[in-house]
Amino acid sequence: MNHTPAHFLRDANHATIGAHAAKPTAVTPGLTEASLEIWADARIDTGIWECTVGEFTAERNGYTEICTILSGSVTLEVEGQEPQRFEAGDVFVTPSGWKGVWRVHETLRKHYTIVND
Repeated sequence: MNHTPAHFLRDANHATIGAHAAKPTAVTPGLTEASLEIWADARIDTGIWECTVGEFTAERNGYTEICTILSGSVTLEVEGQEPQRFEAGDVFVTPSGWKGVWRVHETLRKHYTIVND
């Protein structure tokens, strides 16, 4: 029997992830992001992502993202809807076609899973 090895990350809140780099869709000058991919295949990608304080725009074209906030806080704003604030322990989904603004209040770390359409 052929078994695929498990991929895991211990203590995701404190794990070392990649070097921070400028976020391409940043509205706030100097906003940076970093990530660590834990596992990926043709349809699913999962890992840890971190972002510094500030604002950036985002769109989900061709994929859905499931997020669990590990630390920090963020408000998501979508035109025509009430802003929603999320913090450690919260889970949300930005489905394919979603478009909005992320306002990061304190350095944000999340676990993400991307499911490609």
